[in-house]
Amino acid sequence: MQTNAPVPIESRALGTLSYIRASIDAAGSLAVPGAAGIVMGTLGTTAAVLTSLPAFRSYWIEVWMTAAVAAFILGGALVIRQATRRGALLSSPIRKFMLCLCPALLAGAVLTFTLWRVGAERLIPGTWLLLYGCAVISASTVTSALNLRLIGSMGGIFAALGLVALGAPPASHTLILGFGFGVLHLIFGILIGHMNHGGSDEQ
Repeated sequence: MQTNAPVPIESRALGTLSYIRASIDAAGSLAVPGAAGIVMGTLGTTAAVLTSLPAFRSYWIEVWMTAAVAAFILGGALVIRQATRRGALLSSPIRKFMLCLCPALLAGAVLTFTLWRVGAERLIPGTWLLLYGCAVISASTVTSALNLRLIGSMGGIFAALGLVALGAPPASHTLILGFGFGVLHLIFGILIGHMNHGGSDEQ
C-alpha cells in the first residue's frame, strides 16, 4: 500500500551521502580483472611443469624469468584494457597501483641477479614469493572494495610461501613455486572474476 507520509529529510541526506561516498570510493580505486590472475596462473603452472622435467631442470631460472616477464606484460595488458574501457587509463588509481606494485618487483629482479651472481640460487624462489606477496599486499590498498580483501589475502599467502621456501630444501622449490604462481593465481583469479561479475565490474 502506498503512503503519503513524508520521508524525513535526514534519511534522504544519509542516502545521498552514502551514494556520494560510494562514488568517490569507486573513482579512487581500481578493479583488477580476474582474467589477469587466470592468465598469470596458467603461465606459472606451465613454468612449474616445464622445470619439473629433466630436460628443463637446469634452466629453471630462465624458464621462470620468461614466465614472469610474460605474466607481467599480459596481466598488465588486461588491467590496462579494463581501465581503458572505464575511461580511467590515466587516472590516479592505476598510477597508484603501479607505484605500489613495481618497487618490490624491481627489488626482486635486482636480488635475483645478485643471488645468482654469488651462487645463492637456492634463496631465489623464496625471495620471489616473499617480495611478490609484499607487492600484491601493497597494491591491494588501491583496488576496489570488491577486490581488496581477496587480493590482500592472496598477497599474504604469497609472503608466507616465501618464508616457507627460504627454509625448505631446493628439491621442493618447484612445487612451492608452482603452487604460488600457478595454483594461487588461478584460484584467486577465478574468485575475483566471480566477485567482479557479481558486483557488476567487468572482468
